[in-house]
Amino acid sequence: MDSSQTLIIKQMEIGPMQNFVYFLGDPVTRQVAVVDPAWEIDTIRNEAVRHDWQIACILLTHGHPDHMQGVQELQRTHPVPVYLSQEEPNFYTPECRDLRRTDHGQRIQIGEIEVTCLATPGHSPGSQCFLCERALLTGDTLFISGCGRCDLPGGDARALHHSLFDVLLKLPGHTVIYPGHRYGPAPHMTLDEVQKTNPCLQNE
Repeated sequence: MDSSQTLIIKQMEIGPMQNFVYFLGDPVTRQVAVVDPAWEIDTIRNEAVRHDWQIACILLTHGHPDHMQGVQELQRTHPVPVYLSQEEPNFYTPECRDLRRTDHGQRIQIGEIEVTCLATPGHSPGSQCFLCERALLTGDTLFISGCGRCDLPGGDARALHHSLFDVLLKLPGHTVIYPGHRYGPAPHMTLDEVQKTNPCLQNE
């Protein structure tokens, strides 16, 4: 899904691990956030230039390398703030300029739109999702056909269960899930559709 009249959201599959990198922003001011820049930073830069988008910030769903290892390189040309949950430990925190820690429910302004941070720990202590209008960027918390693993340092299966059932499944069913990897039959689906087919959401 690309730009609409009210929201820029562009999903790009980049890198060897089927990662999705996103542009999320305001079609009026053309200011955008780059979400989880880890691979092929020149591709990200060129896409912004092609659409005449102004990169205003970097949003990180969590601090695993395959979601943030390109932050420093992107900041060399775009010295913008980086938003990462305050719950993410130091060993998952990139060395970068202007790091801003987020809380659950915090709102980040991008042009004339607001992005809400939802704390969804489990895959990592500081995993978070970004909600903007009907779009929910879930990182590695929820995929179309699965959910994030919990066996890496800081992973917590009980916390992830809470994040899935008590945070994400409380959102409206028409919310569109945009995951951090292409793990499933489609790049994005509504929450209602995901709940019907995702085995991780079948039994509470």
